Amino acid sequence: NKNIIKKQVELIIINKRSFAWRQAQQSLAPHQAYNMLGETLIYHHCFLLYPIITTMVNQVVSHHLFVSLNLEVPQYLSPSILHHLRWTVPVPGFRAVVASTVPLGGGLSSSASLEVAFYTFLQQLKPDNGDKMSKVLTCQKAEHTHAGVPCGIMDQFVSVFGIEGHALLIDCRSLEAIPVPLADPDLVVLITNSNVKHSLTGSEYPIRRKQCEEAASALGKDSLRNVSIRDLEEAKATLDDVTYRRARHVVEEIERTVQAAEALKRGAYKEFGKLMVESHNSLRNQYEVSCSELDELVSAAMEVEGVYGSRMTGGGFGGCTVTLLQAHVVDKVIHHIQVITQTPGSLRMETN
Repeated sequence: NKNIIKKQVELIIINKRSFAWRQAQQSLAPHQAYNMLGETLIYHHCFLLYPIITTMVNQVVSHHLFVSLNLEVPQYLSPSILHHLRWTVPVPGFRAVVASTVPLGGGLSSSASLEVAFYTFLQQLKPDNGDKMSKVLTCQKAEHTHAGVPCGIMDQFVSVFGIEGHALLIDCRSLEAIPVPLADPDLVVLITNSNVKHSLTGSEYPIRRKQCEEAASALGKDSLRNVSIRDLEEAKATLDDVTYRRARHVVEEIERTVQAAEALKRGAYKEFGKLMVESHNSLRNQYEVSCSELDELVSAAMEVEGVYGSRMTGGGFGGCTVTLLQAHVVDKVIHHIQVITQTPGSLRMETN
């Protein structure tokens, strides 16, 4: 959204003593940061349907000054970090400020948004060959190495390859993406933030990945992408209950994601919404990454006529829900969710 970008830049360049406007450069990650279906499939070479902006303004300077206004944890250059600082191109000193509308820990890929914005900024300082896939993989590696999150490629991919007015059906095996139109003026995607924060490091996040890899291995496959429901049912006796349920979610979600993309292409929004709800129920019951606050938001949204579907998005255990609805009921849905969540003992939420 150009107005959001403009406001962010205006906030950044308030102090002209710090930034000379005419000399400042702007980079941004046009971060379509919510997953409609399939985020748990990124490790299984499967399909993702992935339809908020991070802006970075910078100015090259000749001196170096490192400042943080809200550093929460002491940082230092450990030997492991120094090992990866293999500069092949000298980078000049610079001032830079980041502004973002992507909430932290909300399941909307704030880290990928920052990574892509920063990479874009570095491309302005030292232009490279412009290869987008290299950009995606470098940003993913940064998250693996420095953030300690064993993430898939989805978040960085959509931030680099996203197309305005479209969702992307991403094939994580071939790394190909098919744009799926999502620009119907009578259609709205509502993001609701539960304000329950999650952390993907040292959490259940890598455990789910390991469980699914173990299931694939037990079935003699390199990925659950190659497993059918029939295969899974035949091998059920060889799997413990938890591993079976994790694998069942992934196998069924693969089919749901492909069906959802086809439904979206046809404008079959009711069918798409039904698949969203099925996905959320599976994430809650089989993959077990939802929480009571997310379940409450989904339930509240689905109580309003004109809502097609709703589900949690992101890594789970907090964060946001994504809801597909008719444009004329947006205010009604927001009001209804506010009434439900402002009841004593309920969560505090935000909508976008």
